[in-house]
Amino acid sequence: MEFIFAFATDDGKTLRGEGHFGNASSYSIYKISSDGYEFIEKRDNFEVEEDEDDKHGDPNKAKAVSSLLKGVDVFVGKRFGPNIKRMIKKFVCIVIREKSVRIEEAVKLIKDNMDRVEEEYKKGEVRKPLVFSS
Repeated sequence: MEFIFAFATDDGKTLRGEGHFGNASSYSIYKISSDGYEFIEKRDNFEVEEDEDDKHGDPNKAKAVSSLLKGVDVFVGKRFGPNIKRMIKKFVCIVIREKSVRIEEAVKLIKDNMDRVEEEYKKGEVRKPLVFSS
């Protein structure tokens, strides 16, 4: 099975180090399966400047991020805010627990754990966040 993943990033090379998934400058979109992976596109988060002043867990922010990442199955970041409670109902959310992670390293880590991603995806609205570390 293959999924479309969104990796939160500010520089296009590493996972966003500080702040929440929804405040990333952009998202690197990949198609990943246990057989391989492919970079699809970069999506800029034009809402990020407006959202920084919003309170954490704002449902409008969740809607904006969901709309921007339409067609994505899995969100990947180092940190999620209170909106993870809303997002987890529609998306698998993966937290990468490393100080500095290059997106390519995170892709390989996820590729090696696709069975866990697929299992969580099938749970639907009762999903729990997945936590990966190398």
